[in-house]
Amino acid sequence: MYKDGGFRGHEKSENHKHQKIVEQNRTYIKTVAEVLLFTAMQNISQRGHLETDAYTNKGNFLGIMDLIAKHSPLIDKKLKAVGNAKYTSNTIQDEILECLSDMVREGIISEVKENIIFSIIVDETTYLKKKEQLSLVLRYYYNGAVHESFLDFKQATALDAEGLAQKIIQCLERYGLEYRSNLAGQGYDGASVTSGRHSGVAARIKSKTNHAFYVHCNAHCLNLVLVDSTKSVPESETFFSLELQRLSDTRWACRYQACKNIKARLPAVLRVLHDIDVENSGERSVEARGLLAQLDLTFIGTLVIFTKVLGEAKFLADMLQSASLDLAKAVDLVEAFQDTLQDLRSDSSFDEIWKDTLDMGKQCNVAVKTVVKRPQKNSSTLSGSIVESTVGQRRCKEGDMERFRSGIFYPILDCLSGEMERRFSKSNCSIMQGIQALNPKSRNFLDEETIFRFFTNFLEPFKEVFYQLFRLCCIALALPVSSASCERSFSALKLIKTHLRTTMTDDRLGNLGVLSIEVRRAKCLDLDDFVRRFASHHRNRRIQLF
Repeated sequence: MYKDGGFRGHEKSENHKHQKIVEQNRTYIKTVAEVLLFTAMQNISQRGHLETDAYTNKGNFLGIMDLIAKHSPLIDKKLKAVGNAKYTSNTIQDEILECLSDMVREGIISEVKENIIFSIIVDETTYLKKKEQLSLVLRYYYNGAVHESFLDFKQATALDAEGLAQKIIQCLERYGLEYRSNLAGQGYDGASVTSGRHSGVAARIKSKTNHAFYVHCNAHCLNLVLVDSTKSVPESETFFSLELQRLSDTRWACRYQACKNIKARLPAVLRVLHDIDVENSGERSVEARGLLAQLDLTFIGTLVIFTKVLGEAKFLADMLQSASLDLAKAVDLVEAFQDTLQDLRSDSSFDEIWKDTLDMGKQCNVAVKTVVKRPQKNSSTLSGSIVESTVGQRRCKEGDMERFRSGIFYPILDCLSGEMERRFSKSNCSIMQGIQALNPKSRNFLDEETIFRFFTNFLEPFKEVFYQLFRLCCIALALPVSSASCERSFSALKLIKTHLRTTMTDDRLGNLGVLSIEVRRAKCLDLDDFVRRFASHHRNRRIQLF
């Protein structure tokens, strides 16, 4: 009797009823959060054009909630409650997304603060409604690995150096990051507004910090090398103007695939152009005839060269965009590419490329031309004189091979080598080479001059606490290599903010961006912890969560 009466009494008590309501409410809020988290990770929209019950398509969020309600009486009951107790409005969605994204950011920031040293990587893009969006990424060392973690999207209202620098600093301060003493580096794409020596974004931020060493994105440097090199040689510029495949102006290393495809299918391409030429279809025939006129041995030779060179550059570009790459390895890769260019500038490499050119020429029925130059006449003043060198009496035959060697092959390689030397020999390379000189496997290991340049920048500030060598290692690993992580975040931006979602607020965009890009962290969120946070931040809600 005591037992039965005790349990029945407890079930009827106000405390038990309250706990049951709280448990149901927590389950409901967790379900709402799970649906929003799922849509954010899948980059699908949450809201519909009209969200009233009379409208058939109420959007993905409410549609998924209705689907769950069919299998859960609790969710069905909550969704049929009064309008201001459903917790499905756009305002509640924003608050839940903000809470979830803050949990992801707190995980990132806690990792940064554990190892203290970090770098920022920032890039911008113009997207929809002509708004400038900044992408901010943190690079740091944690738990035996280098991480590049997305932090936020921010709209750039002012595009001058002062405005951009202030926006970056405000973001760092908002998330409690101590940039004045712990910011080791900053990476940008090299635009003048960011890289200006005296008043650029990098210079302004460095003036407020102890270090904040500026690193020009190495992937952009490589792209500029390829762009400037090809534009310096007229034949190579003409070669790439023949767009048989759509080409990218911002990712020149990716043109390797275009060259590779054309090289493998050139005979078939020529046959197609011949077929179009004989069709007599007006503009198409004229265009095909014009292309055929330019597909000569020079074109084939240039195709062979760039297939070889861009293949090596593509490997370097892919490695430079790796988030786990450190500057020491980046130096090794850059120097290896420079050595490859030097090796290509040899007679044996030229003979191999020329042989491939002739073989392709035979497949495409393109013959080698020989130009006979007019023989020079002896000067009458030299008549009866003894000369020690040729005076042009011999007939000179200059074929395609020599013109190709001196007019295309050598100039392309020389321009590439010169641009690599120019683009990768700035002040940041001294830091890169200093890090490399600390690697026992490096050929410059413990080179005094190389290490001195690195120590001048990063050892002297720590001379009072030299024993903190681990801090120096963290600096070396945290320095940015490229802004590829920002570029990858722009891919997510295009999926999140589509043409149908242009009215999305900037805060919602940033929160969705974190949950989408840092999807592995988002999947590991503790939703019970989320409910506790949501309840503590919204104590005046009608729904009881504690």
